[in-house]
Amino acid sequence: MTFAWQSPSIDYHALAPLIIVAATLLVIIVVDAFTGEHSRWTSSSLAGVGLLASLIPIATLANDGTSRVLFGGAFVVDPYSLLLSALFVISGYVVILLSTNYIAEGDYWEGEYYQLILASVLGMMVMASARDLISIFVALELISIPAYMLAAWRKRDLRSNEAGMKYYLMGVFASAILLYGLSLIYGITGSTLLAEIGPKLGEAISSQPIVTLGIVFVIIGFAFKVSAVPFHMWAPDTYEGAPTPVTSFLAVASKAAGFVALLNIIFVGFYGRHDVFEPLMWVLAAVTMTFGNLVALRQTNVVRMLAYSGIAQAGYILAPLAVAGVSLTSGGEALRAVVTYLLIYAAMNLGAFAVVIAVARKTRSGEITSFGGLFHYAPGLTVAMTIFLFALAGIPPAGGWFAKLEIFRALTSAGSTSGYVLAVLVGINSVIAFGYYGRLMRVMWMDEVPDGDRTPIRVPSSIMAALVITVAVTIVIGVLPSVITHFTDPISLLSIGR
Repeated sequence: MTFAWQSPSIDYHALAPLIIVAATLLVIIVVDAFTGEHSRWTSSSLAGVGLLASLIPIATLANDGTSRVLFGGAFVVDPYSLLLSALFVISGYVVILLSTNYIAEGDYWEGEYYQLILASVLGMMVMASARDLISIFVALELISIPAYMLAAWRKRDLRSNEAGMKYYLMGVFASAILLYGLSLIYGITGSTLLAEIGPKLGEAISSQPIVTLGIVFVIIGFAFKVSAVPFHMWAPDTYEGAPTPVTSFLAVASKAAGFVALLNIIFVGFYGRHDVFEPLMWVLAAVTMTFGNLVALRQTNVVRMLAYSGIAQAGYILAPLAVAGVSLTSGGEALRAVVTYLLIYAAMNLGAFAVVIAVARKTRSGEITSFGGLFHYAPGLTVAMTIFLFALAGIPPAGGWFAKLEIFRALTSAGSTSGYVLAVLVGINSVIAFGYYGRLMRVMWMDEVPDGDRTPIRVPSSIMAALVITVAVTIVIGVLPSVITHFTDPISLLSIGR
C-alpha cells in the first residue's frame, strides 16, 4: 500500500504581512553581523522600511474583503485582525522614529534593539489573528520576551536594570497563572480552538466550578499585560526606568496587544459565560480607572504621571467589556468601542511620549517642573503636548473625546444598571484626570523657565516626523470621526468567529 503525502495548502497572501516583518528581522540580523560601527544607522532604516512594506499586503487584504481561515481555524485574517495589525505596524514604526537618535546617541547596540522591536511587533500581528489557545500563548511570549530585554536596555543604568527585572519577574508570574488557566479550559473542553471552546462553555459543562476558575485565571493573566489594578505594580517603575522610546512601546503597542488577546478570548471563547467575566471586568475597570487617576494626581515626574494615566486609560478600555454579554448588539458596541479607543489611544499617547523625549534632550530631566515655561522656547512642542493632553482628557477637538464617547455609548446602550453606574464612574474619573493634565498644561504655558535658559530645542527630523503623524491623526479623528468609524464599523462579533 502506498501513501501519497500532500503538503497543506497555505495562503501566502494572508501571511504576507508576517512574512515581510520576519524577513526584515532576518535581514537586520545579517546586516548587523557583517557591517561595522559606521553602518549602524542601517538597522533603523531597514526596520522602518520593512514595517511600512508590510502595510501593502495589509491594504490589499483589506481591499479584498474576504475573511481567510488558516491552520484549521487557529489563524484568521479578517477586517478586525487587519485593522489591529495595521495599528501595531504603525505604532512600531513611530517607536522606531522615536528611537533613531535616542539609541544612536546612547550607543545601545542598535542592531539588537531593532531586532527586538520587530520580533515583538511580529508577535502582536500574530496575536491579532490568533484564534487558538496555543497560538495566543506563543504570540504573547513572542511579544513579552523581547519587551523584557528592551526594558533593561540601558545595561549600565541601575534603574533600567531594576525596570527590566521587575517586568520580567512579574511577567513570568502572570504567564504561569495564564497558562494554568488555559490548561484548565483545555482540560474541561478538550479543545484549544476558541471556536470550539465557545459552544462547549455555553453548555451544561460550563456549570462546573473549574470552568469559572479557568476563566478567572486567564483574565488575571492578561490583566497584568494591560496593567489593570491590582496587577499594575510593575508599570510605573518599569516605565520610568526603561528608555523612553521603550516606555512608549510598552505603554501603547504592548498594552494594546494584551487587550486584543482579551477581545479574542472573551468574544470567541468565553462569550457564553458572561456571568463570569462581566462582574470581573466591572470591578477591574472601576478600580483601575479610579486608582490610576488618583495616584497620577500626586506624581511629580511626567513619565510616572503618564504611567498612571495609562493605568487609568486601561480602566476606560476595560469598561465596555463589563456589559459585552448583555446581548449581541451590546457585544458589538463594546467591541467597536474598545478597538476605537485603542486606535486613538495609540496616537495620543505616542505623541505625548514624543514630546517628552524631545524636551528631555535639552532639560535632561523628566520632572514636571522641567517643563516650566516651555512655551517661551519651544512653542511648537507646547502646542503639540497640549493637543495630546486635551485628547487624553477627552476634550474636543482632539480625538480623545470621540474615544470616550464610544465608551459611554457602549455602556449606556446595554440598558443595564451596572452599565449606567460604570458610565458615571467614567465621567467622574475623566474630570479627575483633567486635574493632572491641566497642571502640566499650566506649567508649560504659565510658569517661568526653571533655569532661565530659553535656548530653542533642536528636534531631530525623526522625532518631528513622529509628532507630525501623531498630531495629524489626533486632530483629524477629533474633527472627522467618520475617518475612524469607516474602519471600525465593519467589525462585528461575526468577524471574530461567532
